[in-house]
Amino acid sequence: MLLGFNWMAGCQPVGGSITSIPDEWFEINGFLKIANNGLVTILSPNPEGGQNIKTSMPMIVAEELDVDWRNVIVEQAPLNTDSFTRQFIGGSQAIRRGWQSLRMAGASARHMLLEAAAQAWQVSVEEITTEAGMLRHESSGKSAGYGDMASAAASIPVPEEVELKDVKDFKIIGTSRKNVDGSKIVTGQPLFGIDYHREDMLIAMITHPPAFGMKLKSVDDSAARAMPGIKDIFTFQVFNDDYEQQFFDTCTFTELVAVVGDSTWEVMKAKEALTLEWEPFDGYSYQRGGFRAGTIQVPGGLENTADHNAKMIEMASGPVDVARRDGNPEQAFRSAAKIIERTYTAPFLAHNCMEPMNFFAHVTADKAEFVGPLQKPELTEQAVSARLGIPLENIDIQMTRLGGGYGRRSYAHWLIEAGIISQKVDAPIKLIYSREDDMTSGIYRSTYSATYRAALDADNNLTAFHVRAGGIPENPLYANRFPAGAIDNYLAEGWEQPSNITTGSFRAPRSNFMAAAEQSFLDELAEAMRKDPIDFRLELLERARTNPVGERNDYDAVRYAGVLELVREKSGWDDKQSGLHRGVAAYFCHNSYAANVLDMAIEDGKPVIKRVCTALDCGIVVNPDAATNLSEGAIVDAIGNAMYGQLTFKDGRPEQSNFDTYRMIRHSEAPKFIDVHFVENEIDPTGLGEPAFPPVFAALANAIYKMSGERVSEQPFSPHVEVFLTETAG
Repeated sequence: MLLGFNWMAGCQPVGGSITSIPDEWFEINGFLKIANNGLVTILSPNPEGGQNIKTSMPMIVAEELDVDWRNVIVEQAPLNTDSFTRQFIGGSQAIRRGWQSLRMAGASARHMLLEAAAQAWQVSVEEITTEAGMLRHESSGKSAGYGDMASAAASIPVPEEVELKDVKDFKIIGTSRKNVDGSKIVTGQPLFGIDYHREDMLIAMITHPPAFGMKLKSVDDSAARAMPGIKDIFTFQVFNDDYEQQFFDTCTFTELVAVVGDSTWEVMKAKEALTLEWEPFDGYSYQRGGFRAGTIQVPGGLENTADHNAKMIEMASGPVDVARRDGNPEQAFRSAAKIIERTYTAPFLAHNCMEPMNFFAHVTADKAEFVGPLQKPELTEQAVSARLGIPLENIDIQMTRLGGGYGRRSYAHWLIEAGIISQKVDAPIKLIYSREDDMTSGIYRSTYSATYRAALDADNNLTAFHVRAGGIPENPLYANRFPAGAIDNYLAEGWEQPSNITTGSFRAPRSNFMAAAEQSFLDELAEAMRKDPIDFRLELLERARTNPVGERNDYDAVRYAGVLELVREKSGWDDKQSGLHRGVAAYFCHNSYAANVLDMAIEDGKPVIKRVCTALDCGIVVNPDAATNLSEGAIVDAIGNAMYGQLTFKDGRPEQSNFDTYRMIRHSEAPKFIDVHFVENEIDPTGLGEPAFPPVFAALANAIYKMSGERVSEQPFSPHVEVFLTETAG
């Protein structure tokens, strides 16, 4: 029997052309190093949350470096604010914000290799060319691999300015490359924080109040301490009283009970054996610094979903803040021949990442080491330093893949909790949240309401548009988005109501609701005006392009219209099909544009989503396969949240705590076919992780209307659909 073994092949993203083990590596800059045999290691600076930036970001570096992708090894970079900027994910900004710096990193390294070759060959830099990791001087016939010049290049100063490639010369960007972790994922290799293990590591879990509006009163841990494998039980405070929290330091419950032991099962059983008393807390306020700085009001009391719903009805006609006013909308409504009005609502939503919150921590007297999944390590590091009393330079945060993020892992209080627990027990620990811990402790998507009104004249022309939107505790309004700028008389008003239920970023924050409401209403308005839904939107966008109202419109009407035109073509919108119920929606958020056509049918008495056709304009697409996968995931995620997502409260206690009560989309309910199309242009990338998500809600709602004949304005949609199916069957 003859066995072949290739050590380097296991380190490369695809079948490699270099198979020998390098003798030496040379660091060219903070992003990459080159081995003497020509292998290139490129560090991916931002956390990987499933959006495939661990592949796409290195592709950008490799493009400008002009290296053969088969000879690239990708590694996850640790947190290093000296080498990298904005080393976090959120707001669909990773590629957009990293575009120039990643290109510069590759181009600078290429320039240094060219300089090294020019000095070695005693020729002008301009006479040397590069291709696929090779340097060539045509007139002399000299050539060398990058590895041959890596040592000399590493000693050359990094240039301040270099010329970047023209888009037409890209060879890697714009081509599909497989996920560099793909084989590890499908073979179950340790990649995620929950996989991380270290010898002599203890397991820790926390217990928090069972209801929002309550705090810890007393602990009886005598029974739990006597259980096998339990090392310690204690209470602790996440943030000190004098610490000024920043936006992403948001923490629901600051006083917790920690249980530490040898194994997860032993710790879970000890948690159950605790005897805990809780008591309501009075309302309070605190100052928040940095992003969205201000005074945060936290009311006391035990809140209920029924009360939230009543408050939103009250606020729909109560005091509001005027965010934008164009023309004289009040007069236009008074003189209207017809007024269309509808109110839309959406519940609190839980993120429900497939991997519950977890983090490894080992804190000693003068340093702290962390390993795990989080979205904003650069920001979290500062809070850790303040809480543990350890200088920033002595804190090491290693990032694993995220088993789902969607904004939930932006608020890394559990990392701080892990550090405090490790410091207290003087041992390495891994903190693990149970599914119930995660789902019942925040941080959620707010509950929202929006009332839309439109005024029509006697000739069925749109004369005024009014939106009044609010939420508990966050106002979702984007006053300067479409259709602002396309209507002479326009009014946008907002409100918000404080709550002690903690909320925060949720995939496409606020946009995920506003797109659902706005695009559903535009569909209803188009029908009232006897216009095709796409034609109606395009007419408004043409007005915004040629004769815009106001100067604060934050969308590009041409790009917006472009995705509508593309989705019309690719979906076959104008080809009517019997038995197919079609809904369309489009939206701008996070600097990009998305449009969807969703096709629904009734089969065997059940609704089936036959197809979703999506058109996106996110600028240059770095990795088409990855971009398509990301968009497909957004579509399935949106359908699941729109149809089933709902978190309700009774006396401050979440009524859903696991997947037996919190309904998630199932495989059989996903669309049977999804096709994704991108507008081709040479605009720098403008973001993709979130823009594909919001308009799906409305496309689904509009398709349900075509199917049932009734508008759905209250999320989740499934109860409405079930009533319709029952009535139809009856």
